[in-house]
Amino acid sequence: MVWDYKHEPFTDFTKEENRREFKQALELVKGELGKEYPLIIGGERVMTDDKIVSENPSNKKEIVGYVSKATKEHAEQAMQQAQKAFKEWKKWKPEARANVLFRAAGIVRRRKHEFSSYLAYEAGKPWKEADADTAEAIDFMEYYGRQIIRFKDGVTINSREQLEENRYTYLPLGVGVTISPWNFAFAIMAGTTVGPMVCGNTVLLKPASTTPVVAYKFMEVLEEAGMPAGVVNFIPGSGSEIGDYLVDHPKTSFVNFTGSKDVGVRIYERAAKVQPGQIWLKRVAIEMGGKDTIVVDSDSNIEVAVESIIYSAFGFSGQKCSACSRAVIHEDVYDEVLDKVAKRADELTVGTPEDHENFMGPVNDQAAFDKIMSYIDIGNEEGKLVAGGKGDNTEGYFIRPTVIADVDPEARLMQEEIFGPVVAFTKAKNFQEALDIANNTEYGLTGGVISNNRAHLEQAREEFHVGNLYFNRGCTGAIVGYQPFGGFNMSGTDSKAGGPDYLLQFMQPKTVSDQF
Repeated sequence: MVWDYKHEPFTDFTKEENRREFKQALELVKGELGKEYPLIIGGERVMTDDKIVSENPSNKKEIVGYVSKATKEHAEQAMQQAQKAFKEWKKWKPEARANVLFRAAGIVRRRKHEFSSYLAYEAGKPWKEADADTAEAIDFMEYYGRQIIRFKDGVTINSREQLEENRYTYLPLGVGVTISPWNFAFAIMAGTTVGPMVCGNTVLLKPASTTPVVAYKFMEVLEEAGMPAGVVNFIPGSGSEIGDYLVDHPKTSFVNFTGSKDVGVRIYERAAKVQPGQIWLKRVAIEMGGKDTIVVDSDSNIEVAVESIIYSAFGFSGQKCSACSRAVIHEDVYDEVLDKVAKRADELTVGTPEDHENFMGPVNDQAAFDKIMSYIDIGNEEGKLVAGGKGDNTEGYFIRPTVIADVDPEARLMQEEIFGPVVAFTKAKNFQEALDIANNTEYGLTGGVISNNRAHLEQAREEFHVGNLYFNRGCTGAIVGYQPFGGFNMSGTDSKAGGPDYLLQFMQPKTVSDQF
């Protein structure tokens, strides 16, 4: 029996008890910092001399962990172990595979603040963002476990009475590669791993190089939950070395990637090439970037508009593919919205995530810091800086929430993904022009419309070309099973993570006709 799915509730940090428990978890994890972690291949721990050094982005001198780095040889060993494990794992009943996910979700739920604390140290996530990340990881396990049970008997198709019986069922694909991002170092890493896995596939997990420790801790949870050896193999390493090797591999059945547009397009191209000995076309699920817009209509709740822009642009320092990096405001309310957003941005606190009072933590690393600061320089040329614009990488990688006004819709700041706490404002003469500007990028991931005009909202429903569109709220914060997530155009293959057909990408349908 499977109970109804309900998403994991977020922790209420206004309660003293919850704040105390989170601080205790932070202290627990702090005592674990600096450890060494192995690869996991076929259930075996493999230590390597070459290590990925995972640093705390809010304190560069603090090392979260030293994680063994896989070579091509390790990748090949993992492929062989995954192929071996697939032979048995695919035979497990879907309910049994789902129970591994349900048990893993239960383990994480009991250790929720511990995992969130790893996200605070390794990914620089403030408490609220870290808690939401961990809750989403739990949601993916609970939701996909239920989904595979829904698919276990296939789909009813027509049969001809007294002549033939026809059945339509789903089979797993084989061995696949999951390449996960650093920005949702637990949620997306877990979801893109357990989704294919619960279908009966085996997985080679290559987590982001700046956040491999939380991925290792998740591997321990899967093992504790009863996952057989070799079903998921943990092989952090270089994208150009083992990533390319596994994407090209003739035994790879699918690639599940979340990350930048440049890398995603490259993977898509490489996976399309049929290698010697390869007897199938690889399935590819790719979620890339966004250049996401909140449109504010002339008839709108200004306070809702301001708070939606603030949280969507600056939550987790704007390091979300769904983040609002463009605000297109009707000229009648432009000055008012801009002024209020700039004042709110100046009020936001920036600092170490260990301190609950800080709204924003650091950006990911030195490369991210340099890129974002270079875009702020571009913004100073293309528009008018009205808030923020300053960065400090003395101890960590901190950048003030930045608002740049009066930017041309075709300017670089309005077209290129920044992936940081920078939002560009532009003015629209009417609602149609606002929609036209919102649609003028190569991306199509998320968008928001703040309006009290129902006709305009219905127009946006049809014409705003994004995979996730939100009315009268921010454009971030999709919940598994409630707002299936994925985008159009150069935002990816619209794989709709946390949606009712996500698992179908990692299975192949089979029709059997039995004539009497």
